[in-house]
Amino acid sequence: MESTNPSPFAGDTARPGGGRHRLAARVAIAAAGIIAFLVAGSAPAGAIPPPPGSGCAAVHVITARASTEPPGEGITGRLVTQIVNSSAQTVSRAAVSYPATLTNYASSSAQGVAALKTQLTAQVQACPNQRIVLAGYSQGGHVVLDTLGGGGGGTLGPTTPPISSSIASHVVAVVTFGEPRHVVGQPYNRGTSFRNGVFPRTSAQLQVLSGFADRIRAWCDFNDTFCDSGFSTIVHLTYLDRYQNTAASFVLGRIGG
Repeated sequence: MESTNPSPFAGDTARPGGGRHRLAARVAIAAAGIIAFLVAGSAPAGAIPPPPGSGCAAVHVITARASTEPPGEGITGRLVTQIVNSSAQTVSRAAVSYPATLTNYASSSAQGVAALKTQLTAQVQACPNQRIVLAGYSQGGHVVLDTLGGGGGGTLGPTTPPISSSIASHVVAVVTFGEPRHVVGQPYNRGTSFRNGVFPRTSAQLQVLSGFADRIRAWCDFNDTFCDSGFSTIVHLTYLDRYQNTAASFVLGRIGG
């Protein structure tokens, strides 16, 4: 079932008892739920403080928002704010500018990866001594980890290489939630999932990401519609309710408090 423009539910038609009508219904229900929940919880774009006018903060956090969220950090901004408020260091923040759409998911996520590669490279060049943190929710997590480990493959289109190691070496912490390319058994996985996501990574991509294992925490819980190929959109929408403090503690530990 090849497609260059899949939905995050593309794998459903291959499951026993699946079908186009059930797939369409699940896509509509999940998309509506995501839009309602994430838009309501998103931080206003104006609430994101700009980087310092001169010089570089000690730490810079780049966030990739979830599918259907308006431009900005989205609900993951709650986590970023906690890190900023808890750190003894100067922390600047920014968001990846990409479509974050469901209807043309392959194109949207690929654009996100390209945008983050450009953004991350420019940030390292501008502030070479800065420690960088990456955060991504759902499709945003897909974007973040494809940037580091390489992207594409299968229904997502041609494979793309990871960002250069000279840039990736500046990333000291990565946190993702409900990431659709989840594969079980990885050393950086956290949560209760025991199934692959709807777009599992290739072995080559996983091998690259294994080199970042101490820097990554990727949360995926059982029955999450996207990362666990399950049936619960509620599980997918509520990771910060369960893991925000743990994620913040991990990041703070990685950046030195």
